[in-house]
Amino acid sequence: MAKAFSVRRQRGFTTIAMITFAALYMPIFVLVIFAFNSASSLSHFEGVSLRWFHEAAQNQQVIDATVLSFKVASIAAVISTVVATMAALATTRTGPYPGLMFKYGLLNAPLMIPEIVTAVALLIVFSQIKGWTGYTGIGYLVLAHSAFCVPFAYLPIRARLESMDLTLETAAADLYATRWNTFRFVTLPLLWPGILAGLMLAFVISLDDVVITEFVKSAGQDTLPTYMLGQLRRSITPEVNAISAVFLLFSVLIVTLFFFASKKRN
Repeated sequence: MAKAFSVRRQRGFTTIAMITFAALYMPIFVLVIFAFNSASSLSHFEGVSLRWFHEAAQNQQVIDATVLSFKVASIAAVISTVVATMAALATTRTGPYPGLMFKYGLLNAPLMIPEIVTAVALLIVFSQIKGWTGYTGIGYLVLAHSAFCVPFAYLPIRARLESMDLTLETAAADLYATRWNTFRFVTLPLLWPGILAGLMLAFVISLDDVVITEFVKSAGQDTLPTYMLGQLRRSITPEVNAISAVFLLFSVLIVTLFFFASKKRN
């Protein structure tokens, strides 16, 4: 009897996998190590110190950029997740009809279109709106991030909906539950892990976005990624490593919390 195909049994799989993981994670490991460098050098490690973490914490520009980043990412993640949830319900809780695949393509278009194209398009549109209204606040950043993050939130929510059994929803309808009560008491509790996954993904995508933010933001609206990009253009110090290390730790905490939350709910 022929053995079932498994990619893990192919020659060289382990070696290629190890090389791939090393290429992905070794630069991150080096970055974290040099965040604790006591010297100003990025090439010579002279001793362990929390100097650059302290300097970053005392840097008012870093504090302002961090606050703005979290504010924009939080609002954009909530907006994009709500829109993605409604879009996922509208495209999965219905029978096939002409134009459905077009809607799928339209929702997923930002994943296929180069981000620089989206950024330039948003810059042109928002420049016109700024000229008409005179408004230059962070609303443009929130709107741009929300629109860009919708497909990232949509994918896990749609996947969750498609894997859900319709029996309970059908039973609720048979018991004369309204559509709202069916959604509130049946669909939403079952859908919650997908919503959390979409919210987390949208938040992280918005938090570390550089290209769209760089094109859309007005003067004095640096987020943490754009601030770090500006520092790399001027003078590179391990302060950037320290900020990146904190960013990495925060991302790991988000993933860990989501894992335990979804595991508990399941």
